[in-house]
Amino acid sequence: MTAYPAWTPASRPGIVPLHPYGFGTILGRSFVALRHNPKVLLGFALITQTAAYLILTAAVAGAAVASFTRLDTVAPGSDDYDAILAGSIVLTAATALVLGVATGALSVIVQGVVVAEVAHAVVSEKPTLKAVWGRVKPVVWRLIGYSALTLLATVVALGVLAGIVALLVMSVLWLGILVGILAVLGLIVVALWLAAKLFLVPSVIILERSPVFRAIGRSWRLTRGRFWSTLGVVVVISVAFSIIAQIISIPFSLIGSLVPAILAPTGETESGALIGVIGVQIIGQFGILLVQCIALVVQSTSAVLVYVDARMRVEALDHDLQTYVEARDAGATDLDDPYLVGVGRVVARPAPFGAQEQSGYGGVSSYGAPAASPVYGAPAGSPVYGAPAGSPGYGAPAASPVYGAPAGSPGYGAPAGDAPPPPPVPAPNAPPTPHPQSPTTWAAPGSNGDA
Repeated sequence: MTAYPAWTPASRPGIVPLHPYGFGTILGRSFVALRHNPKVLLGFALITQTAAYLILTAAVAGAAVASFTRLDTVAPGSDDYDAILAGSIVLTAATALVLGVATGALSVIVQGVVVAEVAHAVVSEKPTLKAVWGRVKPVVWRLIGYSALTLLATVVALGVLAGIVALLVMSVLWLGILVGILAVLGLIVVALWLAAKLFLVPSVIILERSPVFRAIGRSWRLTRGRFWSTLGVVVVISVAFSIIAQIISIPFSLIGSLVPAILAPTGETESGALIGVIGVQIIGQFGILLVQCIALVVQSTSAVLVYVDARMRVEALDHDLQTYVEARDAGATDLDDPYLVGVGRVVARPAPFGAQEQSGYGGVSSYGAPAASPVYGAPAGSPVYGAPAGSPGYGAPAASPVYGAPAGSPGYGAPAGDAPPPPPVPAPNAPPTPHPQSPTTWAAPGSNGDA
């Protein structure tokens, strides 16, 4: 008895199809991830960024208050006053810079969590924050190191260019201004180019567990041939959320400027007006912070999708992901990480069928037929499908009897000369042959022939 396999339901679809996709799919599905696992993505990002913003604001404000209040103990205009003022400015700026770098490190951690969660969402998995952090934790210092490296490179590049422009301005004013304008335009171009080429570095660090410099080279190779689409994703998402942030901030700025006039129309400073202004500013900043968190999540999600699409096209990652999904849904355990199976391999995609020669795919005249066969499946030289070479009829042997004919009678396809030719058959409906008449005998119409 034949045993048939049990029916199993189709695999659950992830946030993207498991085959290469295009620019529109990447943009559209970058927002879908927010609905897939909002607690891990948006919740973690919002809590982390809010905490970092509050700590940064409180620390900078505390440093400023502690340093600038010392100015009340000295006389304005004195040497001590100027020294304390300069020291207070430097201390406040240094505090803001250090805490700003720390806040940037937290943003990188948020980006790493988003990358790990979206990688699970591609194969229709919904992990907890603990499981996602377990994937990010071993490489978190690599992410922070990459963030510090980019910050250091940016500061050095800006410092060098600013020094060159300053020297030129002091020597030749118009030349310094011209070089400054060209430097700004060049920095914009270089920044966009590097943003696209290094867009996949966090994804490579987390999903492939690569060191920083190896991840940089890997991102450079994966974006080869996909520069413009990657740059389009970066620019579209950045510009869109910048516009949204401006739309949110402008109304709150207007309201903040009108609140003092409404609560204190005489111009006197009142505690109610001050509290109202602070409340409006806090609400506006919270709205901007929410937009920034969503932008960070969407930007990180798009980076993962660009990474997955690039590996599908070059390394056939879609086959590895499909194999993993089918094995997992069939009940298999202890499966290998599909993102580590085919790292670095190159798989050539088959050419389309229409790209072959006109003689047919693989050198045949019709699909599956030899090039010299006039009919599908017939040997060369056969006039009829399936007939032996040289036979006149459709598959019948040369001496086969006609169906229903007596034995020994000439059959279908018998060679000429084995039987006498049949008598001629008169044509149907032929007129009878008239009797011969005498050439002198003639009868007029209507007569009895005696004339």
